[in-house]
Amino acid sequence: MRYGPRRVVITGVGLITPLGQGVEANWDALRAGRSGIGPITRFDTTDHVVKIAGELRGFDPSQWLSPREAKRCDPFVQYAIAAAHLAVEDAGLAAPFDGPDAPFDPTRIGVSVGAGIGGIVTLEEAHDTLIRRGPRRLSPLTIPRMIPNLAAGQISIHLGAQGPNHGTVSACATGAHSVGQAARMIAWGEADAMIAGGTEAAVTPIGVAGFAAMKALSTRNDDPQRACRPFDAARDGFVCAEGAGVLVLETLEGARARGAQIYAEIIGYGQSGDAHHITRPAPEGAGARRAMAAALEDAEIPLETVGYVNAHATSTAEGDLAETQAIKGLFGAHARRLWVSSTKSMTGHMLGAAGAVEAAITALALRDQIAPPTINLSDPGEGCDLDYLADGPRAGDFEVAITNSFGFGGTNAALVLRRGE
Repeated sequence: MRYGPRRVVITGVGLITPLGQGVEANWDALRAGRSGIGPITRFDTTDHVVKIAGELRGFDPSQWLSPREAKRCDPFVQYAIAAAHLAVEDAGLAAPFDGPDAPFDPTRIGVSVGAGIGGIVTLEEAHDTLIRRGPRRLSPLTIPRMIPNLAAGQISIHLGAQGPNHGTVSACATGAHSVGQAARMIAWGEADAMIAGGTEAAVTPIGVAGFAAMKALSTRNDDPQRACRPFDAARDGFVCAEGAGVLVLETLEGARARGAQIYAEIIGYGQSGDAHHITRPAPEGAGARRAMAAALEDAEIPLETVGYVNAHATSTAEGDLAETQAIKGLFGAHARRLWVSSTKSMTGHMLGAAGAVEAAITALALRDQIAPPTINLSDPGEGCDLDYLADGPRAGDFEVAITNSFGFGGTNAALVLRRGE
C-alpha cells in the first residue's frame, strides 16, 4: 500500500452468512450459484410488504459463548464473535493472544470490526419492554448491547487483542472501510496484525419494514431465491440479509515467518463521498469511480492488471447502473475485458457486513482463480452491458481484483487485492 512501507496480507477468513458457516461452506455455495434467500421465519410477516430475507439458519452462539455471555450480546455481536473465532482458527493463531502460545505481542494486535446499524434487535426488545412494563424494567445491558462498536469491543475482550480498537459505521460500506483502515494501520506500523470486518443483524420487523418503506427491497415474496437480480432489467430492489465477515490481516513478513497461509495481499484502498443524495448514487457513479481510482492509485498498478471486480451491485435500478457506468468510465476499453459479478445475488445484502464478506470472497476467488457468478441475470437492464458472469463461475488467470462497497449518505470504498504467494 502506498501509504505505508509494510505489505499487508490476509491469512484468516471467518464467514457467517445465509449460505452457511465457514469458508468452504460459503465458497462451495457461491461456486454452485446457490441462493441463501428464503421466507422470513424470525417474525410474523402477515402485515409486512416484504416477507423474504437472507436469514442465518442454524446459528448456535453456544459454540463460542456461554449462556451468560450470549445474553450480554446482541445478535450482531454474537455473529461478529463467531466469525472472529473462525478467522483466528483459520489463520492458525492461538487465542487468547496474551497466552503462552500466541505469536504476537497482544498490544500489537488490534480489532477493526463495524456494523452499519448495530443492535436493532436489542432496540426493538427494549422499546417493547418500555411500553409494556415501564422504564424501570429496562435491562442495564440495553445500551452496551446496542452500540455498534461493541462488536469490536467484545472481540477484543474474547481474544485478548490489546492493540487499536474501533468500530467503523459507514452504512453498507462499513465492512470494506473496516478492512481498509485496518490494513493501513498495519502498513503504517500501528499494529502487526488486525482482526477486521463487519457484522449485521437487521432482519427484524423494524429493519425490514424500514427498508421496505423506502421502496428499497424486492417484493418477489413468491420466488425468494430469484428475488435478488443484480443488473437484470427486472430487478426491483435488494434483499435484506444478516451475517458477519471477519479477516485476519498481518504483515507479509510476519506471515512468512510463521509459515501462514496467504489468501491474498491487500495492495490498495480508496474512499470517497458522493456529496449528492442520502440514498441515490451520484450521476454516472462519479463517487464510486473516484473510490476505485483512489484504490488503484494506492496500489500503484496499471488499470489493465485488474481482472475481476466483485461489484457492490445490490439489485437496485439506479445503483447497479451507476456502478456499471463507474467501471466503464474508469477502465475505458479494458472494462469489456473485466469479469464482473455480484455475489449479493446469492447472499442477499448483509449491509454493514457486506464489504468484509465480499473482500473475503474476492480473496477466495484469487486463491482458486475462480470468479463466482451473478445468478438470476437473464435479461441485462439498459446500460448494464459488461461481462457479469451470468453463465456461471469462470476459471482463468487473474492476479488482481477489486471489491466495491457503497452506502447511504454517499459513502464509497474500494479495496484492491492481489493473488497471494
